Amino acid sequence: MLKAAVGAVRQGRNGSAFAAVQQLRAYAAGAPTVGYVNQVIGPVVDVRFEGELPAIMSALEVQDHNIRLVLEVAQHLGDNNIRCIAMDMTDGLVRGQRVVDTGAPIKVPVGRGTLGRIINVIGEPVDECGPVESSDLWSIHREAPEFVEQSTDQEILVTGIKVVDLLAPYQRGGKIGLFGGAGVGKTVLIMELINNVAKAHGGFSVFAGVGERTREGNDLYREMIESGVIKLGDERGQSKCTLVYGQMNEPPGARARVALTGLTVAEYFRDVEGQDVLLFVDNIFRFTQANSEVSALLGRIPSAVGYQPTLATDLGGLQERITTTTKGSITSVQAVYVPADDLTDPAPATTFAHLDATTVLSRSIAELGIYPAVDPLDSTSRMLDPRIIGAPYP
Repeated sequence: MLKAAVGAVRQGRNGSAFAAVQQLRAYAAGAPTVGYVNQVIGPVVDVRFEGELPAIMSALEVQDHNIRLVLEVAQHLGDNNIRCIAMDMTDGLVRGQRVVDTGAPIKVPVGRGTLGRIINVIGEPVDECGPVESSDLWSIHREAPEFVEQSTDQEILVTGIKVVDLLAPYQRGGKIGLFGGAGVGKTVLIMELINNVAKAHGGFSVFAGVGERTREGNDLYREMIESGVIKLGDERGQSKCTLVYGQMNEPPGARARVALTGLTVAEYFRDVEGQDVLLFVDNIFRFTQANSEVSALLGRIPSAVGYQPTLATDLGGLQERITTTTKGSITSVQAVYVPADDLTDPAPATTFAHLDATTVLSRSIAELGIYPAVDPLDSTSRMLDPRIIGAPYP
């Protein structure tokens, strides 16, 4: 048993190594590990275990609580105490409550059963349409595809938005950023892209709402129903999109992980069904902001402008999973809020490095009443290459 688990750790990837470690721990413990709440400070919960400690990133579930409360292990403090981040509100939690180690990271339902549904960070439906019909559960913490699995084909994604297609075209299977301050039209442009691209695209789409307004999430859901992207009732299986929401009212733990949940759903369609998937993220800055909150709650020393010291690592872990493989592709369109319209802020500046194309929305152009307020001089695209779009006219 020990040799088998160690061998799996050496060879495992995409969560198999973690599974082998959990298998070894279960063999040693022989039963689910139970702990007790020791301290609650907002979304941070300390849990004491008498025996085997859960691994970092393990999901714990609080027992005898009014809601299903999932905790994710973030730190081992010593003296059998661990520090966790809650994925939901900790209202009503008291010291001494039982906590059970699930023996695995947070797992969410994936597959066609998620189409037309709205789920949260832990995969629970929030659209009041019953449970999600899916037999497959995938961990939200996964490795990026290896080099040999990735594809290098370059093809332009036609959006139907003339200023984009002409001056800063998007790459199919690439990562695209929509940069702009508050109120310049990022979410509206994403909704236009969903209408133009997702409907004509034929494949599946996943929309991850990360730390944005609940009203906008509801408006998007209603518009998708009206346009036929999402179908209700007996026709729900014909829907083309999955919605994953972790909005402004959610605790930082949920906002920091909901983008990973949405990406995991998209990865299933790419890797198992061989689909070309569209992944919309609104807003990737809120992902960084939530991780900054979590970092501060865990007592880490802040870095430049108060961001977490692991800013590049957090963002890289997400962005490297968004790629084209020999099986299928994920084309990602990410809205990026720019604090105080400052493109040199560490959050948008770090995001720039991962993108194949950027569409910068300008407040001065928006004030002129020109929409979409795209600034063609600040916008960029790696597809503007003579080998792809052809030689310029003499």
